[in-house]
Amino acid sequence: MTRSVKSFGVTLATALVGAAATMATGAVVVGLTGNPAAAQEARPASAKLPPINDGLPMPGFDITTATTAIVITDPQVDFLSPDGVTWGVVGQSITENGTVENLEALFAVAEEVGMPVFVSPHYYYEHDHEWHFEGTLERLMHDIGMFDRPDALTLDGFDGSGADWLERYKPYIDGGNVIVTSPHKVYGPDSNDLALQLRKRGIDKVILGGMSSNLCTESHMRGLIEDGFEVMVVTDATAGAITEHYDGYAASLTNFRMIASAVDNTDNTVEAIRSAYGM
Repeated sequence: MTRSVKSFGVTLATALVGAAATMATGAVVVGLTGNPAAAQEARPASAKLPPINDGLPMPGFDITTATTAIVITDPQVDFLSPDGVTWGVVGQSITENGTVENLEALFAVAEEVGMPVFVSPHYYYEHDHEWHFEGTLERLMHDIGMFDRPDALTLDGFDGSGADWLERYKPYIDGGNVIVTSPHKVYGPDSNDLALQLRKRGIDKVILGGMSSNLCTESHMRGLIEDGFEVMVVTDATAGAITEHYDGYAASLTNFRMIASAVDNTDNTVEAIRSAYGM
């Protein structure tokens, strides 16, 4: 027999054989595909396409308007602008994924429907440069002055700096549906108040995007999941550093797929959000 599961406004015919069970669905299910899975060749997840028949379970992700929020990590100049200090290594991935535009699409749909967005920024104050030890990319970020601010109590020099928001995001971040948390200091939310702010707003499900994929974004995914949140990742609303020897985005995509409840692209996620809000 077959069962139809609605995903992003399309129907997935899923074969049920014997006593095998399928995933229960809610208002909207994120992370599935639009054609009969049994009839399709295997496809691993990519930035632009969700996986099909890749040999891993598909838990899925139901968007519930009362308890789901978007979390965006580091939507800042030093990552996302050609003027930023990391563009030489992240620019290729950002351009290929359309990350800048896709993050804006998430901000925009959240503003449209009134969905809460939590921005988890990355700042380094002068006293942070006195740390006695760092990991590899912590050392690099300190050396190149990434996300630098004088201290937590002044915005002197902030406007237009590498620590500032990308200009196109400022109207959204200034909106009433966006909460900016305290800064995380290494990669994950362990050092800021993101989990507290989510809990205080009754949020237990997170749609995650931002920069950079295998560092702050992946660390937020891991940290939130360990803290009891359900997380999906928007795979083309993030990007990673690509160097001669390493591809940070490719590394993160594997981990997103293996750890999150669902992965999917921005277009499908935007459609799912609108559908969940009855639009």
